[in-house]
Amino acid sequence: MSAKEPQVGDEFYHVRVRRGEIAPYVLMPGDPDRVLKIAQFWDEGREISFHREYRVWNGRVGGVGIAACSTGIGAPSTAIAVEELARAGCHTFIRVGSCGAIQPGIEIGDQIISVAAVRLEGTSHQYASPSYPAYAHYEVVLALIEAAETLGARYHLGVTASTDSFYPGQGRPGYRGYWWSYSKNIIDDLRAMNVLNIEMEASALFVIASLYGLRSGAVCSVFANRVDDKFGVKGEETTSKIATEAVKILAEWDERKKMHGKNHLSASLLKL
Repeated sequence: MSAKEPQVGDEFYHVRVRRGEIAPYVLMPGDPDRVLKIAQFWDEGREISFHREYRVWNGRVGGVGIAACSTGIGAPSTAIAVEELARAGCHTFIRVGSCGAIQPGIEIGDQIISVAAVRLEGTSHQYASPSYPAYAHYEVVLALIEAAETLGARYHLGVTASTDSFYPGQGRPGYRGYWWSYSKNIIDDLRAMNVLNIEMEASALFVIASLYGLRSGAVCSVFANRVDDKFGVKGEETTSKIATEAVKILAEWDERKKMHGKNHLSASLLKL
């Protein structure tokens, strides 16, 4: 067995999934427990692996195959999941997470749909130069917007920042009040750039997916409001519903593209 493509038997080393074993549309929360919270909105589902931070479920919703794989915290473990799930045959990845809002007017429990991300994490820089953009696939963004509208969710659309540090890297003091100029300025700088929120995975997901010709997107619940200095765990259920509904929408659009021999979604195709 090759060290370049590590496997355990016929399963990929980290996610412990075989080629063709799970649905091609994957929801990607960080927390393994959130996989269970997502799967409750499916018509059926079962756990097929749970190794390290990677909890993988496979199921169906509205007649569409759907999967979920937790990534743990941060870009490095997210990149591993995308690498191995892509090898397993998955083509669409939607981050289902939580975040901190850094602009006024965004409330705890609101949803933020990312169109692009500032690459403040290190993992994506192992894949492409800093000038390479981190952007969500437009079809996934549209599907998430449509899902949020259908569900009547309060959402915001814009640019996200992804970091490798939850504390100093997101403008929080470190242990014993450790502080430096970067920590002091990062939130104000990002706010001036009209960045909506800050989290730890989206930019790496976007870069890797676009490099490989895959689709990706992200929807996050707002747990922290850095403007008002408030925190609360709220909106997880709505995030899970939006992401699940988005998969149903994408599957319908994919079928429509196939039916009409189109490679890309367009407004005219939706009218047919």
